[in-house]
Amino acid sequence: MKIIADLHIHSRFSRATSKQLDIPSLEKYARLKGLSLLGTGDFTHPKWFSELKQQLHDDGTGFLKTGSGFNFVLQTEVSLIYTQDNKGRRIHNVVLAPSLDVAEQVTEYLKTKGRVDYDGRPIFKIPCPEFVESLTGISPDLEIIPAHIWTPWFSLFGSKSGFNSMKECYKDQTGKIHAIETGLSSDPAMNWRVSELDKLQIMSSSDSHSFWPWRMGREATIFDIEPNYKSLIEAIRTGDKLEGTIEVDPNYGKYHYDGHRQCHVVLSPQESIRNNDICPVCKRPLTIGVMHRVEELADRQAGFKPRNAKPYHALVPLSELIAAKLHTTVASRQVWQEHHRILAEGTEFDALIFAPEDELAGRTDQDMLSLILQNRASQLFIRPGYDGVYGELVLGGTIAEPVLKHKPRRVQTGLSEFMHT
Repeated sequence: MKIIADLHIHSRFSRATSKQLDIPSLEKYARLKGLSLLGTGDFTHPKWFSELKQQLHDDGTGFLKTGSGFNFVLQTEVSLIYTQDNKGRRIHNVVLAPSLDVAEQVTEYLKTKGRVDYDGRPIFKIPCPEFVESLTGISPDLEIIPAHIWTPWFSLFGSKSGFNSMKECYKDQTGKIHAIETGLSSDPAMNWRVSELDKLQIMSSSDSHSFWPWRMGREATIFDIEPNYKSLIEAIRTGDKLEGTIEVDPNYGKYHYDGHRQCHVVLSPQESIRNNDICPVCKRPLTIGVMHRVEELADRQAGFKPRNAKPYHALVPLSELIAAKLHTTVASRQVWQEHHRILAEGTEFDALIFAPEDELAGRTDQDMLSLILQNRASQLFIRPGYDGVYGELVLGGTIAEPVLKHKPRRVQTGLSEFMHT
């Protein structure tokens, strides 16, 4: 059974999330997106966990179901902040649990280390090896996945607080890590350049803080499994029946290139190196992005593809395409009207990936159809994101002639050197 899963989301009890987040909204927009399995997000938070128990039921498959049969899997994200080798470490891990009972045991363990009620993504001073050993001691069926592994501030390979290898981070527990999450600013091709990751499955999830279709499901993982927890975990651990991923173009991610948000400076890795990783405006250290870190740790040339590499789709969410075409915001009435017109006979993933061209032609105009097909073929230009600023879709943009929206300031980019206009 084909299952498209987003296994890393958050509840309204996490910081900077939509206060309208609830189970009915998650199900409604997951179905519209084309997702068939969602992480619950934040199962360690007592109020959210109470809602999960009240609104979802376990039919013995290890998945929790809504009244209409939509599948959720118990999931949370935990932030580990500690010191190792005289350096502060900030690592986020996604945790999947096989049952409500095991999820409660995880929460009880974490409560011995601190509080779980102040944030859906709680923070603990637990080293990663201890965290993995303790959780797998609760249940060997718990799955721990390093989250968005390249982002600067809170990740396994992050430039600000991460490590240079899996072994350095997880030590003697490394063998219990079976998969990694790409994050918005990297894609599988970037991860293929690091041979250490060959033995791990590559997964993608949205880390969504809302239920809107331009956030939830913007990254996802495709499985061909029976709808139960055992089959899901077997696919994650072996790669068998994990068919591939759905990604956004990594340029879209908030940390793809190096830069300084306040200085409006964005640099390619090569230009950062020429500047000694110093901002040319304020003369302080740059926020080093994902592409730079990949270049630092890669032991293979760009373009290398492992023999067992899984395919992936690189896509911009449909709402973003429509908003760019109409020169408006993703949440505008015009975008929603066009969005519903295109999806009148299917889901967003149907439109973006699977639907034949002649079928799409009956749902929208030629310009929009052309954008969808360019998106499907990864032919759209995305101005790279940097230092917490999302990348920007530029219609008609080219590498030689980028179009920018910031205040005038001279910057360097990996595209060219130019004046903001």
